[in-house]
Amino acid sequence: MAVFDTLGISGSGLLLHRKWLDAVSDNMANVNTVKGFDEEPFRERLIIAQSIDYGSGEGGVRAARAEFGGDPEGRVVYEPDHPLANAEGYVRYPDIDMGDQMVQLLIAQRGYQANLAVVERATNAYQAALNLGRNA
Repeated sequence: MAVFDTLGISGSGLLLHRKWLDAVSDNMANVNTVKGFDEEPFRERLIIAQSIDYGSGEGGVRAARAEFGGDPEGRVVYEPDHPLANAEGYVRYPDIDMGDQMVQLLIAQRGYQANLAVVERATNAYQAALNLGRNA
């Protein structure tokens, strides 16, 4: 394991968790986005993580891909007074559970904070080691 691998591994974790936070915030912002009955609703964004060189101590993580979650048909709601309602009075909402998004937000935020703490501690340790060399 190289001296600065800690920063690379934690940096990859920061990038992954930022992408996860972006996806969750996008989902939460669009939870009440209404589409006409004949249009496809907003789809929940999911980030799929993948380890890099798992077990080697030199890898990290990356966003392997982004996927769509929820029912592709969305939630069909009867709102005859809505301007986007069809002739029968139905509109489409995204199939996104706000409670689930809040949990995802907390997990992604904690992961981001944990990786940031590792970066800060590693940086402090490297700076302390450099100062030892200067004072010798």
